[in-house]
Order: sequence, then C-alpha cells, then structure tokens
Amino acid sequence: MDKYFGITKNGSTVRTEVLAGFTTFFTMAYIMFVNPNILSAAGTDANPFNWNGIFVATILAAAIGTLIMGLVAKVPFAVAPGMGLNAFFTFTVCMGLKFQWQEALAMVFICGIINIIITVTQLRKAIIKAIPKSLQLAIGGGIGLFIAYIGFISAGIINIGGNVPSLSRFTEYSPLLALIGLTVIIILMMLKVKGAMLIGIITATLIGIPMGVTSVPEKLFDLSRLAGIGDVSFAFFGDIGFKSLFSSGRGIQVIIVVFAFSLTDTFDTIGTFIGAGRKTGIFDNNDERAMSESKGFKSKMDRALFADSTATSIGALFGTSNTTTYIESASGISEGGRTGLTSVVVAALFVVCLPLVAIFGMAPAAATAPALIIVGIMMAESFKGIRWDEIEEAIPAFFTIAIMTLAYNISYGIAAGFIFYLIVKLFKQRIKDVHPILVGASLMFVLYFVLMAINNMG
Repeated sequence: MDKYFGITKNGSTVRTEVLAGFTTFFTMAYIMFVNPNILSAAGTDANPFNWNGIFVATILAAAIGTLIMGLVAKVPFAVAPGMGLNAFFTFTVCMGLKFQWQEALAMVFICGIINIIITVTQLRKAIIKAIPKSLQLAIGGGIGLFIAYIGFISAGIINIGGNVPSLSRFTEYSPLLALIGLTVIIILMMLKVKGAMLIGIITATLIGIPMGVTSVPEKLFDLSRLAGIGDVSFAFFGDIGFKSLFSSGRGIQVIIVVFAFSLTDTFDTIGTFIGAGRKTGIFDNNDERAMSESKGFKSKMDRALFADSTATSIGALFGTSNTTTYIESASGISEGGRTGLTSVVVAALFVVCLPLVAIFGMAPAAATAPALIIVGIMMAESFKGIRWDEIEEAIPAFFTIAIMTLAYNISYGIAAGFIFYLIVKLFKQRIKDVHPILVGASLMFVLYFVLMAINNMG
C-alpha cells in the first residue's frame, strides 16, 4: 500500500492519511442530504424525483468518483455532486427551462462524456485558455451568491411571495431554526472545529424536533428506503430522457445547458486542484503545464481531471447532477493528506452511510439551508481576484454576478458576462484578444435569447 500510493515518498503516514480522510468526509458530509433536498424539488406531482433514490445516488456517485480519484489519480481529493451545479439543475434547467428531470440527467451524462473527451485531447487547452480569469472568478463567486440566496429562501429568512423580496417577520419556527443552525455553524467555524457544517445541520435537526419542524421517521434503519435508487438510476433511457430530449425541437437550449454544465464543472474543478493542490505540493507547475500542453495522462492533474469527468457520467447514471471535486478536500489536505489513500478512506465512509437513509432524511430544509449560505460565503472568495478598478474587467464581471443572482439563473449570468465581455473588447478595438470559442459562445447565447423572445411573442 505504501508503494502503490507513495505514502512515504510524499512525506506522509498511513495514520495521517486516514485522519485526513475522516476530516475531509466530515466537512463535506452535508451533501448527502442537502443534494436530495435541492434535486427532489426538480420533480413534479406527475413526475416525482424520489428523495430516497437521490440520497443513495448521491452516496454512490461520491463513493465511486472519490474511489477513482484515489486509485487512479492517487491524489487526496474527494468528489461528490456539486453545489451550484445541483441548483442549476433544479432551478434553471427543470423549473426555469421546463425540462423534465430525466432529460436534465441525460444532459448531465452528455456533459460528463464531453468533459472526458476534452480531458484527453488538446481541446481542453483551448477551453481553459478561452475564458478570461476575471470571468472565471465572477462565475465562481456568482454561483456562491446564487447558492446563498437559495439558502435564505429555503430557510424562509427571505420571502419572495410578494411583489418584492422581503425579510421574514420570524413568526414561524422554520426561519428561527435556520438562524439557530446558521449561528451554530458560524461559531464552530470561528473556533476552527472540523465538520462545522455537518454539526450545525445535525444540531438544527435535533432542535427542530420539539419545535415541530423536524419529522422523526417511524423506522430509523429502514433499509427498504434504499430501493428508491430504482426510481432514479438509468432513468433517462426511457421515453422521458434521451428520446424526448432529442425529439423536442429544443436543440439550442440543450446545447446551451450542456455548455453551462461543462463550463461550470470544468473551472470549478481546475480551481480546486490549483488552489488546494499547488500550495501544498500535490500539484506543481510541471503538472499545470502538462495539463494544458500535453495529450494523454502526463501528470497527476491530467489523471485527476479524468477521474472527475468520469464521475459526472457515473453520477448521472445513478440519478444525480454533476459531480465535481470538492474544495472541502482542502480540510483533509491541511491535516496532512497527500495521497490517494485519503480519498479511499472518504469513499469508504460514504458507503458506510448507505443504511442510514432514514436518519439523514430527517433533516428539514431549515436545517440544511444554513449550509448553502455558508458555502456561498466561501465561494465569494473568488471576488477578491477581480480587478474592480479596471472598468473593462469590472463590467462583464458585474453583469455575470448580478444577472446570475437577481435573475435566479446561472446560465443567464454566464451569458451576460460573455456578451458584455465581447461588447467591451469590441468597442475598445481589442476584439483580437477574445478567443474564438468565447465569441462563438457569446453569439450562441444571443441567438438563444432572440429565439426565446420570438417564442414568447408567439
């Protein structure tokens, strides 16, 4: 095991790797019940998206994706359905664009295949270089605000039932419980307690029992609930899914959605690898250069990107939205995790949670919403890298963030950023600075909005 993972070679020990795995797991375990809460809202009464099935799919996708990361890439990063990507899946693709959740899963699967292709070909180099850093940062931070906004609404702290959003009057228990959970998480984070979000969710869930917000199931260890995976796995191979997607006449929308999925997933993952990996020596400049200049798997980062891309398609098959490499992996890395053994431990811990579906299903939205707000805060770190004093950079970045949050739509934010970036460069007579891929994407977004306007007038 030492030789396979290179534990001693990387200056680590088995004990350190195991402890790092536990640390990473407890900082990201919230996804097991936050993800089903978000994705299940994509279903309808006529076509429900089974919560239990999504719970199992989330665990399986996380376990398998993280295991591939550990055994193939041999790096200490964990994979799971991504925050922001699941919100895009539910609130934009299903609720906004009116796709069925099976069709959305089909597009996630396609996104995974595309990401695999661009990971093993020179195309990935072009895509990475096409999007300016300012827009990458704006997209990441904008998604953070979008997630936090969803958290505030899910918690009932902000009401959107009237003509304008308003602050809750806190006459009900749900927003009060959310504030308690949020306060607990913040205090624990200030005290540098590992697993602060998970502890906060559990605390709020338990407090919610006497408040009447949390419903206690009759059976805490009801293994029959695992059967829900049958309702969501391989669901897009039926009449609703690939078949309806490619016969719906909505090709432009499908292309845009897949592009948005792929774009967000790709840069979220690369940002995590570079941000958490380079400063600890897991990835170095040679890895980064190999990633952008070579074919095949010449570096650990190449293999890690391949593992991440593979996990997205696997997750879609099981019944969940895009997986991505979690920034929470940095917590295990900070504890000394340096090899794939850390990831293997995380994968094993996810599997152990499978029989506990009934327990995790207790967590109400008011208990999980604070985690969304905290994740939003952490993702807002991206804003500091944007040069706001440079108007050329500030304009497209601002529109990306503002439209994404206020229009409650991630893809519209990305579109706004691309289009205004193109406009700025055009009238600054620096259009040659814009990569052809970005030009093409911007024109595609414009075409989409034109067609949507024509359709609405009709």
